[in-house]
Parts: sequence; structure tokens; C-alpha cells
Amino acid sequence: MEGNARTFILMAALTAIVMALGWMMGGQGGAVIALLIAGAGNLFALWNSDKMVLRQHGAVELTPAQGGDLHALTAALAERAGLPMPKLYLLPTEQPNAFATGRNPDNAAVAVTQGLLRGLNREELAGVIAHELAHIRHRDTLTMTVTATMAGAIAMMGNMLLFTGGREGRGGGPGAILAMVLAPLAAAMVQMAISRTREYEADRTGAEICGQPMALASALARISQMAGRSMNIPAERNPASAALFIVNPLNGLRMDNLFATHPPVEERIARLSAMARR
Repeated sequence: MEGNARTFILMAALTAIVMALGWMMGGQGGAVIALLIAGAGNLFALWNSDKMVLRQHGAVELTPAQGGDLHALTAALAERAGLPMPKLYLLPTEQPNAFATGRNPDNAAVAVTQGLLRGLNREELAGVIAHELAHIRHRDTLTMTVTATMAGAIAMMGNMLLFTGGREGRGGGPGAILAMVLAPLAAAMVQMAISRTREYEADRTGAEICGQPMALASALARISQMAGRSMNIPAERNPASAALFIVNPLNGLRMDNLFATHPPVEERIARLSAMARR
């Protein structure tokens, strides 16, 4: 509940930034229009984001016959979690990683990389799948879609404000420059905070679903260690999708770690270890 409350507050902060930029551009009417535009963008992302992100990463859907043990494992964990069986996808990259997407549990998908299937044992793989199912149960895939859309709208509005100026002097000159720089920066920090909050919650719920907190902890340690030695090309080309993955897929060459969307793996492992002791 604490994590959900924090997420609600952070989402409200993003909404406030959108409306503030709209006010600077067009007064009260501008604030309302900005909110409506952000809402329309969210509706579009709601229905299309899962298809877009899967296409960006070259995901290939796995049938029950193709999925084999992975399909059986996911079905068993989904049943324990009280969820419909999600679609399964394979990502053609050797970096071990996974993510979940979809607007709701009835239209959800779990995608895993080739490297994940090769690098983890069955218990660790169960922990990762359970973590992604936790995201689906918490509807984090919807939350992060809305967050990414609003962050993108804020960046666009900041640039527009610089070139168009503000109404009645509210956004011109130095104010426009500050808005262009600070608003996207604030949105990125809020997006980062939301993502980190949801990762902790998914770790906790995922450990409950699979029943083995230390299996998930071991998987996080192994993925984090192996991910740094391989390049996830689709993720590097589409860094906005990084928040979806269980571990940050970016290699940090472009200072990606400056605003990392994931909490430290060491802290996540420590929390899971404490959970296992309890």
C-alpha cells in the first residue's frame, strides 16, 4: 500500500508539471489543453504500446509447443498468482533479461531473452517470471506506459515553450529556457522514482508467487553480472523502454546510469534476503 500511495503522488507530480507548462504557454485554457493532449497520448499508448515495444525488440511469439518447459512454468506461476496465462515472447539477444507489457492482465505478455534461458537455472527462471507476473498483477505495465507518455509530452512542451514563448510573459525569455531544461529533468526524475518503487513491489510479490525469495535474489545477481558483459542493441536504440526490464539493459556508455530507472541490485537482493529470513 505504501508503494501504491507513493506511485499515486508521483503520478500527480507529473500531471502538475504538464499543467504548469500548459499554463505558461496559454494560461488556464493552456493548462486544460495540455492535460487533454497528455490524456489522448495516454489512450493511444494504452492500446498500442505493447505492440510497439515488442516490435522494437524483435520479439517472436512462442506457442505452447515452442515454449515447452517455459510455457508450463509460466502457466503454473500464473495460476498461483491468480492471473490469466500471458502470451510468451522470445527476444533475440544474448543479454539475460526480461520484461512484461500489456494494458491489463487479460492482454499481457512476458518477454524473455535467449540469454536468460541459457544463463539461469529453473528456480532462478521461475523467480524472474514471477517478478514479471507481479508487474502484470499490479498493472505496472499500464502505470509505466502512462508515465513514459507524460514524460515525453513534458519534453515536447518544454521545447515548444522555448520557441513560442509564453502568454502574457509567463514563459518567455529566461523562464522558457529554465522550463525547457528543468521540466524534462524533473519528469525524468519522477519517472525514475516511479519505476524504482514498482520494482521493489514486484520483487516482493514475485517472491511470494514463486515461494523462493532467494531464487529471485540469485537471478538478479546473475543477470546483473552477465548483462554488463553483453550489449542489448534494441534497448540501446530505444532507451525509453529500459524501465520495463527486470534489470537495466543499457550499458551506461551514454551516461545512462545518471538517471537509472532501476534501484540498486544490491538493495533489491538485501530486501529479498530479509524476506527469506522472515
